[in-house]
Amino acid sequence: MDMIGLFSSLTWLDAACVALLTSVWAGLSWWIEHPSLKHPSVTVLMSQYRLDWMQVMITRVPRIFDAQMLSSLRQGTSFFASTCLLAMGGLLALIGNVDPLLGVAEGITHTQSPTLVLQIKLALVLFFLSNAFLKFVWSNRVFGYCAVMMGAVPNDPDDPKAIPLAKKAGELNVRAAMNFNRGLRSMYFALGALAWLAGPWALLVACGMVGWLVWSREFASIPRAIILAADSDTKP
Repeated sequence: MDMIGLFSSLTWLDAACVALLTSVWAGLSWWIEHPSLKHPSVTVLMSQYRLDWMQVMITRVPRIFDAQMLSSLRQGTSFFASTCLLAMGGLLALIGNVDPLLGVAEGITHTQSPTLVLQIKLALVLFFLSNAFLKFVWSNRVFGYCAVMMGAVPNDPDDPKAIPLAKKAGELNVRAAMNFNRGLRSMYFALGALAWLAGPWALLVACGMVGWLVWSREFASIPRAIILAADSDTKP
């Protein structure tokens, strides 16, 4: 397929929708991690609880509960990393042979989609999944750093090293969770990118739906209201 045929199949609307999708993805990620003080996101609210958790851990004897909680968090990152890896393998196989998709895409869009165009559209999905995989793997590793740091916290709460090491463990826990959340957002947008197979307008709709879903879960969800209520209950 020559470049003229490619540009005739992928229009300025396709480019605009892809640019919008990636912009919404990057913009929401920044907004969620840097919200205003008056309207914090769930991610930021939970970060404080993670820091508090490490402080409480100092006086907890034994610390089996804390170890089990961290193990559960690492299992979550491992599960999603494995899921992304399987999805990436399937996508790579599909990119190598898009014939099964040709009929489906033509049936939805009522137009003939060249092989290279479908491969480009699938590559966008692969980009988001690859980013998610890398974030989950890094999150798992940072949770491992956190586990080591937790093990280094002295059992004596009066030890001068206890609080500084607990704070470091808390910061590592926050960083690991942040990367885990970034991976989840990439998976959401990977699902939205699949809509491009049905055309740019479908991608535009999917971009709005995924953007709203991610935003609402961070800023307008019931769990957020519960967390805020818990914060207000603990204030003197």
